[in-house]
Amino acid sequence: MENQSETPLLDRVRVPSDLRQLPESDLQDLADDLRQETISAVSITGGHLGAGLGVVELTVALHYIFDTPSDRLIWDVGHQSYPHKILTGRRDRIRTLRQPGGLSGFTKRSESEFDPFGAAHASTSVSAGLGMAVARDLSKKTNNVICVIGDGAMTAGMVYEAMNNAGSMDSRLIVILNDNDMSIAKPVGAMSAYLSRLISSPSYRNFRQTAKKIAHRLPASFERTAKRMEEYARGMATGGTLFEELGFYYIGPIDGHRLDHLLPVLRNVRDAKTPGPVLIHVVTEKGRGYHPAEQSEDKYHGVGRFDIITGAQNKGKAKAPSYTRVFADSLIAEAEQDSSIVAVTAAMPSGTGLDLFADRFPNRCFDVGIAEQHAVTFAGGLATEGYKPFVAIYSTFLQRAYDQVVHDIAIQGLPVRFAIDRAGLVGADGPTHAGSFDLNYLTCLPGFVVMAPSDEAELRHMVATAVAIDDRPSAIRYSRGEGVGVAMPDKGEALEIGKGRIVQEGTNIALLSLGTRLSECLLAAEQLAAKGYSVTVADARFAKPIDEDLVQKLAAEHDALITVEEGAEGGFGSHVLGLLSRTGALDAGLKIRTLTLPDRFIDHDAPFAMYAAAGLNAPQIAEVALALLDSNVTELPARA
Repeated sequence: MENQSETPLLDRVRVPSDLRQLPESDLQDLADDLRQETISAVSITGGHLGAGLGVVELTVALHYIFDTPSDRLIWDVGHQSYPHKILTGRRDRIRTLRQPGGLSGFTKRSESEFDPFGAAHASTSVSAGLGMAVARDLSKKTNNVICVIGDGAMTAGMVYEAMNNAGSMDSRLIVILNDNDMSIAKPVGAMSAYLSRLISSPSYRNFRQTAKKIAHRLPASFERTAKRMEEYARGMATGGTLFEELGFYYIGPIDGHRLDHLLPVLRNVRDAKTPGPVLIHVVTEKGRGYHPAEQSEDKYHGVGRFDIITGAQNKGKAKAPSYTRVFADSLIAEAEQDSSIVAVTAAMPSGTGLDLFADRFPNRCFDVGIAEQHAVTFAGGLATEGYKPFVAIYSTFLQRAYDQVVHDIAIQGLPVRFAIDRAGLVGADGPTHAGSFDLNYLTCLPGFVVMAPSDEAELRHMVATAVAIDDRPSAIRYSRGEGVGVAMPDKGEALEIGKGRIVQEGTNIALLSLGTRLSECLLAAEQLAAKGYSVTVADARFAKPIDEDLVQKLAAEHDALITVEEGAEGGFGSHVLGLLSRTGALDAGLKIRTLTLPDRFIDHDAPFAMYAAAGLNAPQIAEVALALLDSNVTELPARA
């Protein structure tokens, strides 16, 4: 007897046009298949699970009602898009998610025509969608533009800038607020569904337009009062007064897991011809339909590979503590001794380790939401009053607050401490989350102290150093993942500002490392020693201020100098070149190379493979050294 498929309806759907051939009565069964396939895929690849499970029915409804890809469907952040990818011709590759050469964990324009806008950072969808809607109008087209944005992303100011702009225009734009955490509005039962169908219906909207025309013939004061009364009446019934004030026609809230609630509302909105933006408030549940995710505190937001039956994640045993954990433990230890230390994060308490700090010091830890700009200036205010704020933000997210870093912190010389997690290449999250540029955009700022630990013990000392720096801003940038397994000091000790260290002495060539490539430099030195070369390995510790004495000593006492860093060109190595140029050290013919990340975005892969692609692993470092010292020698022993 043939084995029957566990996902018979989903097997019939390759792209959304196939989905639209199904009767509505089959859609819930299709959603069940889609949920099962999503769970199965992520159990193999790892990734973001809870958010995707929460939008399964919504994903089915959107592709059923709207003519994608002609109608543009934009997913904010994109981490909830796995069900969308399955329905849009990528099911055969869904088990390559976040794997080398496989599908991205986020939406990506180059991956599919069904991804009109790439996103892995939050709160961009309404701005992008409005741009597409205006472009459509300018081109005299009639397609729909739909943005799906979560309530978490609604904590970012950019959304309100976009909504304020959209509300002042006549361009038709559909925004779906996926409320899966804050429960902005509680009533999602039969009455709410009825009201949503009513106020989205053509009859109501036609009546509303007629009433507007009548009111327009009356005195202006009466017209304004009538308009305000109608908006507030609907706002009181549905909870959408804020969105109405921003100029959106609000519908909801509706149950995002009830297709019989979703479909008629989406259809009404699709068929409406009235101008202006619409917001549909949909309430969903993260992790919906998978018991371990529903019961988990984080709803399986981000998971490794896991057992579908038990939900147990297959996490390898750590050989060393993660840099994130070392930062958290070190900051807690410092805060035990100094009551002026406070911590700030932008919606990433667990990702930055500040959840641990918050457990110990609940009144001294502040999660400001997805609002990096606010986080930085908020910390600046704390610093003016004598507190010692640590702002823990991923490198790639701190980019969103660069003006605040410059204008509100650097120019005023405020002692805000930036703890920059995810520096360098980060693996499965790919280029959208790689910390490639912080060295460039921080080391150019006057007065900044920028540190990069080579191992977890150095990170502990740098946290203590940042506490001690109380007259200017400072930053520590450190990698994702485990440390290198060195012995940890009981207590962090403040380092001398702007002073590096020589780890290994040699005579022929000097390798000057900034950050965690130090271990690869030491391996490269071993490979070079096997070829008969004597190598000095130094740890810069500080990208700014540079240890000028150390750099000039390395340049003067070696035939060649190589700098190595986990950042884009224009960072630490460029500052070293600038110093050597100013002091005339290059005039005598010093051979020098600066090894940085290449001038391209590196696709997701295992971190070791990404660094190999960047030319920053030991064999590549040694190859560059050999090319400098002896152009006839290029072969090196392969790394195991």
